[in-house]
Amino acid sequence: MNNRLYIFDTTLRDGEQVPGCQLNTVEKIQVARQLEKLGVDVIEAGFPISSPGDFNSVIEISKAVTWPTICALTRAVEKDIDCAAEALQYAKHKRIHTGIGTSDMHIRYKFNSTRKEIIERAVAAVKYAKRYVEDVEFYAEDAGRTDNEYLAQVVEAVIKAGATVVNIPDTTGYCLPSEYGAKIKYLMEHVDGIDKAILSTHCHNDLGMATACTLEGVLNGARQVEVTINGIGERAGNTSEEEIAMILKCHAHLGIETNINTQRIAATSRMVSSLMNMPVQPNKAIVGRNAFAHSSGIHQDGVLKNVQTYEIIDPKDIGIDDNAIILTARSGHAALKHRLEVHGIELDEERLDQVYEEFLRLADKKKEVTDDDILMLAGADRAESRNIKIVNLQVTGGVGIRPVAAITLDIAGEQFSAAAEGNGPVDAAINALKQIIRRKMTLKEFTIQAINRGSDDVGKVHMQVEHEGHLYYGFGASTDIIAASVEAYVDCINKFRKTSH
Repeated sequence: MNNRLYIFDTTLRDGEQVPGCQLNTVEKIQVARQLEKLGVDVIEAGFPISSPGDFNSVIEISKAVTWPTICALTRAVEKDIDCAAEALQYAKHKRIHTGIGTSDMHIRYKFNSTRKEIIERAVAAVKYAKRYVEDVEFYAEDAGRTDNEYLAQVVEAVIKAGATVVNIPDTTGYCLPSEYGAKIKYLMEHVDGIDKAILSTHCHNDLGMATACTLEGVLNGARQVEVTINGIGERAGNTSEEEIAMILKCHAHLGIETNINTQRIAATSRMVSSLMNMPVQPNKAIVGRNAFAHSSGIHQDGVLKNVQTYEIIDPKDIGIDDNAIILTARSGHAALKHRLEVHGIELDEERLDQVYEEFLRLADKKKEVTDDDILMLAGADRAESRNIKIVNLQVTGGVGIRPVAAITLDIAGEQFSAAAEGNGPVDAAINALKQIIRRKMTLKEFTIQAINRGSDDVGKVHMQVEHEGHLYYGFGASTDIIAASVEAYVDCINKFRKTSH
């Protein structure tokens, strides 16, 4: 059996479905170029029929990268496939990813159909997509809960229709690893013509088993894995790309190889986290900030004597280099440009000058500017494009003193000011903000994340605000956590369907 494992990256499709993590086309291109440098084989660039933005992103990503296959998702619907083919017109290597639900749950309740009709629709979709491209992937949605015998009939039928890859998704993250591995093994042994296509895994992490299920699928014959950077995705997320890559690197005896340049993992993880405003949990395997930290005295003693006592991965293998260039207020354009390019971000001179000015202001407040900081500077939405902007914010408070905040906002070129008290400085600032923006708004979620451990580091704030039955996600970043909080709230307001004073 071929021991080459193909990496299908769906960060820009399934990963981007996380609420509040949508990217614009420019940011998607930045990520796609970084994924190309990382060495992924396939980039699922979007679901073209879903929105003009997705359609345009697939077109622009197709133009921006060279050797990875660009994939577009569709339903088993002709207009979806037509749209995907049009969006892929500039791709050097193109793939249409079409499919339909195959579990009895989906057949009965989602499609009100029969097993026979589902096979007919699956075959028709593959044949129709084959009119446009040679490389057609079929997904059997909810395959994890699909009867193996029927699933084998579906897989055999679509391969005969021309599918080159067949995706076996554990859509709900239900399968035990042994069950998922057995499912792949069953298909390898019972599908006539299985040698004419590649079986692919696509596992979700609802029960925390996505990586384990994916690995079992690979060990039983799957030769493509559908994964995302940092494991982001619907609900609890997808299989983590960096985990699969490093598992196979650490367990080289398995003899399964990928094209991933693991030394680009850390940079890619930081880029995706920063552009999508999606914090990486500190104890996340491979890329969490504590992944190589040791606090236990026993562990520290062992590591000091021999690092392999408690570390099976060399940090340099994922691109964490202790000798990286450190950015300070004395760093010039060249150093900043170099660090951005390391993360796959290329800016024109005018934009670089803007980021450099912001970098200097930040560097004046901090002893050292981290990679996360500069990614935030380069990737954050520009305030100049927003309808509502913060002109100034002043907060007073302390022990035994009720906090008071005064704020001035620029709304479409006109300035408004207000002051208010609160239970704390952030509450006071938001109360003042609400005196100007007189709308019914409810704060549903408020998360603060320090990028690093120092007291002078940039803090990230993620907010979720409900307005007229809709949820809006906002992001703010500043060395002043109160300012970051207000910035995040204003970011939410700017996304309201209609914003007015």
